[in-house]
Amino acid sequence: MELKNKHKNVKLIIEDELLNDLETLGINSYPNECGGFLVGYYSNNHMSLHITEYILPNKQKASPFFFERSSEGLKQIFYQLFSSKKHYYIGEWHTHPNGSSMYSHTDLNAMRKIASSANINIENPILLILSIINNSPREFSAYIYDSKELFKYE
Repeated sequence: MELKNKHKNVKLIIEDELLNDLETLGINSYPNECGGFLVGYYSNNHMSLHITEYILPNKQKASPFFFERSSEGLKQIFYQLFSSKKHYYIGEWHTHPNGSSMYSHTDLNAMRKIASSANINIENPILLILSIINNSPREFSAYIYDSKELFKYE
């Protein structure tokens, strides 16, 4: 699947199989939220961002309206992905059970924190939100963070 962000003029490419895996994780966690990290790479000209895989957190707190994950214990995994494939952390994903795939104020604040973190070193993280209604996937939305705002991929 290929989406385009008009604000940054960047394409987002995600395989249907990976999206299906995230939907399955969301269904299995329903009615609680779930989520994790997105991994991928930019094309040489930085005009396309490829999401290649996801990583689940080792620790998380979740409810139907809340998701908090920890990055504890994942440094080595990210290092190995970069060393072997030149793929790296590109953003976050999570579900909204019985809600839309529109980001919340909490989601925006989390992305602001990620973008300003000295440990993460990414200016334009991606946020992918999957809506799960009545224990089945409804829709998803992808956003890119820039200038303290989130801009949707279409």
